[in-house]
Amino acid sequence: MSQQTRTRPDASTRALREAYDTALLDLDGVVYAGGEAIAHAVDALGAARQGGMHLAYVTNNALRTPDAVAGHLTELGVPAEAGDVITSAQAVARLIADQIPQGARVLVVGGDGLRVALRERGLVPVESTDDRPVAVAQGYGGPDMPWARLAEASYAVARGLPWFASNTDLTIPSPRGIAPGNGAAVEVVRIATGAEPQVAGKPLPPMHRETILRTGAERPLVVGDRLDTDIEGANAGGVDSLLVLTGVTDAAQLLAAAPKYRPTYVDADLRGLLTGQPEVREATEGSGAGGGFACGGWTASVRGEALVIDGEGAALDGLRALCAAAWTHAGDGECGLDADKALARVGL
Repeated sequence: MSQQTRTRPDASTRALREAYDTALLDLDGVVYAGGEAIAHAVDALGAARQGGMHLAYVTNNALRTPDAVAGHLTELGVPAEAGDVITSAQAVARLIADQIPQGARVLVVGGDGLRVALRERGLVPVESTDDRPVAVAQGYGGPDMPWARLAEASYAVARGLPWFASNTDLTIPSPRGIAPGNGAAVEVVRIATGAEPQVAGKPLPPMHRETILRTGAERPLVVGDRLDTDIEGANAGGVDSLLVLTGVTDAAQLLAAAPKYRPTYVDADLRGLLTGQPEVREATEGSGAGGGFACGGWTASVRGEALVIDGEGAALDGLRALCAAAWTHAGDGECGLDADKALARVGL
């Protein structure tokens, strides 16, 4: 079902690890948060791998190198090699290399991941506009990145140098909550210069291109926690997706999602890779057009300006039924119905 017409989560009679050859997994908010593994992630990924699914880790975070990310995953109990990791730093480095000569200097505002990716493409990272760069590359530099680095980027961009950003995620999960991401830093440079960067990361085509080139996936499943990067990018690339509720997106945001943000499947966490997905069907009785939508023991429908739900069962089944009612009502737009009581009723 296309992103324009999706009105309910899909069903799968097979476990997702069997239905797809490769999981393209986001990291922050999916596998770990603030460096610590998310509950059930290690065991679920191990079981998916044992079942024959290839695991690739696709992250908009450009701070660390693939070697460092793979080492961290291995320490957490998720064996990985550098070749299993695809970063927005790699995607933006390829984007830059397509436009400037090999050996050219690039002003870097970011971390080691961005520097290593540029060198991989034959480009020379530099730290100052005095080093005569011909382009600017900006990526997440961590919570301690000095303000002076943003000023340096602004000086170079104001002089007319082409400006590239690894990604524009405004936020990033951390152990203490949601913190500013690279997109917030990009906004600082944008405000100072009035310029617009070329962006490589999810949900844009350069990241999808980088991922397919590096993984060779034939039946990929994007797994993410963000509607505006992971799911939007999957829809733009024509790839199925699984939204997990362990990171940025909550149930209310999912119900309100416009078509380009609606995932193929939704589950609580990465254990969703190990199971099938239940059918969401039109209900034969109840209020609302067509009697609403049923999943498991729940039936959801629209009553006035609110979503309502009746029944009992697993909370995620209730959420899937509510998605069908909300998305069908919204059509090609966003759902503005009151969902608070319905979500409380299912325990979300």
